[in-house]
Amino acid sequence: MKNKIVFSTDPDFEFKSDEDIVEKIDKEQQSLRIWLEKRPGNKVVSIIKNFIGTQSDMKELERKIKRKSGVGGSVKGADIIIQTRDRNKILTILKDLGYSAKLSGG
Repeated sequence: MKNKIVFSTDPDFEFKSDEDIVEKIDKEQQSLRIWLEKRPGNKVVSIIKNFIGTQSDMKELERKIKRKSGVGGSVKGADIIIQTRDRNKILTILKDLGYSAKLSGG
């Protein structure tokens, strides 16, 4: 979301980006859910939902998961998409990193 402030006469004014406004909580308090989703071409991906934090925190978590699991992935909106159907491996990685996570869906 773009802020429409162009100029301020207030000498104490500090512009806050969207990342400054996002609420942050500890890893242990996160309640992450891992879903499977079928994509075109019979591809199945795992989607991690309910992450609360900044986009940069989400991208960092996505990089760690990709590195440890040896697969590709991306961040789209509020979801982390990992190119594997092995949700148990992702669950293990998240728990090793200190996150609270559960498998959801089918």
